[in-house]
Amino acid sequence: MRSRMLFLVAALFVGDALAGGVAGTVKYDGAVPKLRPIKMDADPGCAKKHSGPVTPEVLVLGEGNTMANIFVHVTGGLPSKQHSTPSEAVTIDQNGCTYVPHVLGIMVGQKLEILNSDGLLHNVHALPKVNKGFNRAMPGSVGSAEYSFDKPESMFKIKCDVHPWMGAYVAVMEHPYFSVTGTDGKFGIDGLPAGTYEVEAWHERLGTQTFKVTIAGDETQTQDVVFSKP
Repeated sequence: MRSRMLFLVAALFVGDALAGGVAGTVKYDGAVPKLRPIKMDADPGCAKKHSGPVTPEVLVLGEGNTMANIFVHVTGGLPSKQHSTPSEAVTIDQNGCTYVPHVLGIMVGQKLEILNSDGLLHNVHALPKVNKGFNRAMPGSVGSAEYSFDKPESMFKIKCDVHPWMGAYVAVMEHPYFSVTGTDGKFGIDGLPAGTYEVEAWHERLGTQTFKVTIAGDETQTQDVVFSKP
C-alpha cells in the first residue's frame, strides 16, 4: 500500500511537471487608421486628468505594430475538470476617465473589484447577456464596489453612462487558460497537459483568429497571430 501511494504521488508531480503551454505575439497588419482624440472636455474633471490628447482604445499598438487588448483563450481540447475559484479579486479601475484595464478575463465566481481612482461621478453599467447585469452610480466619495458572475460568458461590455467614451470588455471563464496582451503584443498560457487544443484570439472590432496547438510534454509551443482590417 505504501509503495502504491508513493507511486501515485510521484505520478502527480510528474504530471504537473510535464504541463506545457502556448505563447506568442499578436501583430496588426495594414494601414494604421488615424484615431480622433476623445473629447474629454465635455467633463472638465476628466480633461484635467490628462496633459495631452487621449486616443480611443479600440486599436492600441506598440513598436512594430504589436497589439494590446487581445484576449487569448483556450476554447477546445481541455480535459473535463473543475477549477477552483481564485481567492484574489480581479480589479478594474476608473482612472483618467478610462477603464484600466480595457480588456480582462475573470473566472466564474471570482470577485471583480471596481475602483474609482478619479474621485469623480461615474456610472458602471455592465451589459452581459447570460449573467445578471448591473447599473450603479459611483460618486467620487465611493472608492470601490464588488461584483461576481456565476455563469461562463464570452465578451460583454461595461460602459459608463456619464462618460460615453468609457468602455471595457469582460470574459467570464470556467478555466484559467487565458491571457490578455499588453502593448508588446505578447500572450502566454501555462499549465496545459499534453493534448491538442483550439485557441482563440479576440479583438473588439477585428473579430477572432483561431488556431490549434499540440503539446506533447512540458514544452511551450509558439504561435503568432496577425490581425488585419477587412
